[in-house]
Amino acid sequence: MASSPEKFFLGRQPILDRNQEIIGFELLFRSADIGHAVFDNYSQACSDVITHALSSFGIDEVLGGKLGYINIYLDLLLSDLPELLPKDSVVLELLETIKLDAQVLERCRELKEMGYTLALDDHVFDSSNNEFYFVADIIKIDILDTGMEALPEVIRQFRNYPVKLLAEKVETVEQFQICYDLGFDLFQGYFFARPVVLKKRKIDVSEFALLKLLQQLSMKASIEMIEMTFKENPGLSYNLLKLVNSVSLGMREKIKTLRHAILLIGMNPLRRWTQLSLFAGHDTRGINHPLLEMGAVRGRLMEIMFKQLVGRVFSDEQAEAAFMVGILSLLDVLFDTPMEEIIANLNLNDDVSSALLNRGGRLGNMLMLTEKLEVTDFAAVTVLLGECGVSLDQLLTAQLEAFNWRSSIIHQEE
Repeated sequence: MASSPEKFFLGRQPILDRNQEIIGFELLFRSADIGHAVFDNYSQACSDVITHALSSFGIDEVLGGKLGYINIYLDLLLSDLPELLPKDSVVLELLETIKLDAQVLERCRELKEMGYTLALDDHVFDSSNNEFYFVADIIKIDILDTGMEALPEVIRQFRNYPVKLLAEKVETVEQFQICYDLGFDLFQGYFFARPVVLKKRKIDVSEFALLKLLQQLSMKASIEMIEMTFKENPGLSYNLLKLVNSVSLGMREKIKTLRHAILLIGMNPLRRWTQLSLFAGHDTRGINHPLLEMGAVRGRLMEIMFKQLVGRVFSDEQAEAAFMVGILSLLDVLFDTPMEEIIANLNLNDDVSSALLNRGGRLGNMLMLTEKLEVTDFAAVTVLLGECGVSLDQLLTAQLEAFNWRSSIIHQEE
């Protein structure tokens, strides 16, 4: 990262399909020297996204196997630069500032023939753009600017074209449901990460078993107690044995008992597996659950930043606490239950509890930093970096490692 002459913030906004699984991210880069959320110079901004995605960052690391949606301005569209991007990994988003004329149409057809996927960003239907609707693959519609009451007509207008419709700025479950029912194919926004405590539900047996196991591992309970929790929950035991026998662990030894399996894995990996399983086992989305993506990246990012801050030699326990804060910070959303109720029985230490309940202390500041980064509030990120004592270079390094680590989890479990 130090080799780059200009420092950048990196943001990823998740894009979900109708199953509420993450299929891609819109990539956003902002210069650290510019305090505004939007560049005055779109040309420079978009070029930097491509050059830094390909060189300084590494697009595979940033995307983790998902599609990358990248903004394209006019001069960039007409240049050869987009062709440097891997066509199977990106969606080229034509900014709404581009005038859709004959020259642009010809260039879009060229890119389409090369195999690139094209999207029209923040687009408003216009019958004069008829030919573009047969070239573009995706139409992105800002539902807040459009207005919810106008969406049915928008859908009707695009019915005759072979395009997918993406609803942007979907911030509530109610908005998602309306867009889903209207027939939108893709959704961009953070509706899936909003707590809805009015729909509070009872935590089921398997989820309670994972919480109990997490509590025991956090308290460094005896192996006998941990083994008993597995014995009391056959489904949990089955998943433990699947984990031990996974190719990623490279085990040669046959498993004799549950205790043998626990010892082979080790307590720290078992704790990580338990934390992630809270999300991965929650519903049919499994490892593609958007909350798992967000929670895993939060946890790993916080852990790495904490190690950068205080030094690896003395920080194993604190770094593990940082990971736990990140991964647990979305449980209230996952279970539709207030955080106070969830952690009441986990016997967490004061630092972890304070961070989860009121974003207090150093861990709380780091959690806020990850949350602001997710919504690309780079002005707040700048302030929190100073409060946390983390440099921008350290943040970028930690982000890439966190994205890579999350991607490795997917590959291990598939």
